[in-house]
Amino acid sequence: MRRTRMIVVAVVVTAVVVVGAGTVWFLNRGDDPRDTAESYLAAWTNRDHAAMKALTDGAPADVEQRLTRMYDDLGLTSQRFTVASVGRADGGKAGASYAAELLLAGTRTWRYEAPLPLVERDGEWRVRWSPQLLHPELQEGQRLSAGRAWPDRAPVLAADGSVLSESPSGSARQLAGPIGPASAEAAKKLRAPYRKDDPVGLDGLQKQYERRLAGTPGLAVQIVGADGTPVKTLKRFDSSPGSPLKTTIDPQVQAAAGKALSAAKKPAAMVALRPSTGEILAVANKPGGYNRALMGQYPPGSTFKVVTAAAIVADGVGAATNVPCPATTTVGGRSFHNYKYEDFGTVPFRQAFAHSCNTTFARMAVDKLGEKRLTEVAAQFGFNAPIIAGVPAVRAAFPDTKDDTALAAASFGQGQVLTSPLNMAAVAAAAADGTWRSPRLVGPADAVNAADAGGRKPEPPKRLEPAVKKALQTIMPAVVSEGTAAGVSFPSGTAGKTGTAEFGEGENPPTHGWFIGYQKDVAFAVIVEGGGTGAEAAAPIAANFLKGL
Repeated sequence: MRRTRMIVVAVVVTAVVVVGAGTVWFLNRGDDPRDTAESYLAAWTNRDHAAMKALTDGAPADVEQRLTRMYDDLGLTSQRFTVASVGRADGGKAGASYAAELLLAGTRTWRYEAPLPLVERDGEWRVRWSPQLLHPELQEGQRLSAGRAWPDRAPVLAADGSVLSESPSGSARQLAGPIGPASAEAAKKLRAPYRKDDPVGLDGLQKQYERRLAGTPGLAVQIVGADGTPVKTLKRFDSSPGSPLKTTIDPQVQAAAGKALSAAKKPAAMVALRPSTGEILAVANKPGGYNRALMGQYPPGSTFKVVTAAAIVADGVGAATNVPCPATTTVGGRSFHNYKYEDFGTVPFRQAFAHSCNTTFARMAVDKLGEKRLTEVAAQFGFNAPIIAGVPAVRAAFPDTKDDTALAAASFGQGQVLTSPLNMAAVAAAAADGTWRSPRLVGPADAVNAADAGGRKPEPPKRLEPAVKKALQTIMPAVVSEGTAAGVSFPSGTAGKTGTAEFGEGENPPTHGWFIGYQKDVAFAVIVEGGGTGAEAAAPIAANFLKGL
């Protein structure tokens, strides 16, 4: 009996597994050249240089570094490589080509085609290395690079078209901001086309509107030698100029503010606004360096009585309504007193405001208003709302009060109430025009598009009740004519409010001097840090400012 032997032949297909940068590529023996070409270009697109090296025949030891440097030297933000063609395999070789689509400087696309030679080694298809793999005209010892040339930077302008950075006012130049080389961190944050040491705005409007002012650099894609010397230009992209930024700063008003502030004996700041529009006309700081006019946070002292008075009037008290103004009053176990313990007895509300009666406002805030109502009215004057001015500016804070004692202190700008000269100038502007407007340094659209705004919209205008507007325009002039600022020589038609804001510790803490006010279509706020009373330190500066207009 014949035995039949069955022979089973097992065919083993060997697979090579290539691992690179988190990606696994499977290359089976017998794969055709297209599979290798697609795997190689997919790895290149994803910047998986280790996988590319594993699929390359004759790759130099530094091939991964060369690929990384190409990406960095060109300033690429994305890249895409696809198979353009693959020829028929013949004798262990196959011709192929790829299409490159590279995004430079974030907006410029460079396209080219290059050869992709393939060879078979031990049954596996590989990409044959040569410098022309990166670009068909590249030779050994050369590399690709993108030379850049920034256009002339667009200027930041004052309202009259003059260049703000050339202003005689140091505070105006501070608003514009300096220009200097970008740090590595700043360039990374700005992203393409920025690189370390590129000229950028370091502060102020130059920083806030960097891309608008800088424009887009021109590019020259080049082959360069080992020393960086250009060998050949492969592609050019034209530059795009930046757009000028026009501010609301009025050089005449700015000059008057700076001159008036020069008399301050201590650190001081001033802001002037146009009440009818909210435009910032002047920002002045003494000394320079820190923009306390926009970023300083201080207790407003009795200047906040403009807000409290608006709430009291809205709840039915008229300018002629008699109110008590004793030397002291006790709220929640704490005694509050007037300046130098003055006792005015029972007087019209107009006089209580003009003489800045702390006891009147503390008592009425607790007995008539309450925290909720005063908070609501404070919000109508911009408190607790972000300022979308075009440059960074702190918001005015009227936080929750924990008890009646805290509410009484807050009613005349003490306790936890904090604000800036910019915020208080906006309060004065609201009293002048009858409408609170979010202050701005640039046009409305530019303010929203500033880097700090993040697309947020400014608070909409808030119209005061007619009775409130009328009352404020009655009691604020009284401060100048017969009240705490009566000894200061103000121009006719000035209305305002003094403020003496305590800060620090001790039985007799130091005080900041404030004065806010308006005349015609100019509103302003002045603070003198540690200057004493508002009438002595800030009001004369305000008067000199108005005389200089």
